[in-house]
Amino acid sequence: MNPRRAGHEVAWTFLTNHALVLLCLARNPEARMRDVASSVGITERAVQKIVADLEEAGYLTRSRDGRRNRYALHPNTPLRHPLECHKNADSLLALVLEPSK
Repeated sequence: MNPRRAGHEVAWTFLTNHALVLLCLARNPEARMRDVASSVGITERAVQKIVADLEEAGYLTRSRDGRRNRYALHPNTPLRHPLECHKNADSLLALVLEPSK
């Protein structure tokens, strides 16, 4: 998922870090912040802040599972920008994530 892995620096991407973190947690609801940070190409602290933002906005719920966190996504939550608010998070996830096989 990290465009920097291709061996060159990418100046910009179409999705925000918030969207990328949400996509990572959709793929793996038990992902560690360290792993999400590595996938997105940002710091663990930035991931923690984004997860808090997503939780506060109602896109996910965090719960403890032993020593780890587990994230439950709420895909019916509408997207936030006026140009996209007619769609929900599930639309974004369906657009980007590969179907499960």
